Amino acid sequence: MFNPSQADVRRFFCSVYAKAQAEQALDAMETIASLWMNEHPEFHYELADLDAALASMDRLEDGKSNAFLHLSMHLSITEQCSIDQPRGIRQAVELLTYRRDSLHEAHHEVMDCLGQMMWQSQRAGRPPDGPTYIACVQRRATQD
Repeated sequence: MFNPSQADVRRFFCSVYAKAQAEQALDAMETIASLWMNEHPEFHYELADLDAALASMDRLEDGKSNAFLHLSMHLSITEQCSIDQPRGIRQAVELLTYRRDSLHEAHHEVMDCLGQMMWQSQRAGRPPDGPTYIACVQRRATQD
């Protein structure tokens, strides 16, 4: 999935959730997704109903977190760290994880930096700025 549609993303996560609930074998990416799903029981209701997930794609609900975007960001950060792209992200996330004593909390802070970088990139019509993203994560890692 290099450029999945919003529906593809929802199908993927709902499928993984169903397979995990049925205790079926998961591939590597599905296993990682399942682990992050386990960290977010508040999303299980949405993940359990593919039809509702697809039907709600166009609805924005104030104050409600988008489970599929949130889980996608966890996967993205996990993948970035595994290959250290952009270069330096692995060390920055490891430092933030150490400082927060929680990979999960660290990921949530990294999501703020990732979201900001993507928003700025899209707004300016430029490629994502990896060094600024890394600097954002490093700043968070050095703050108490």
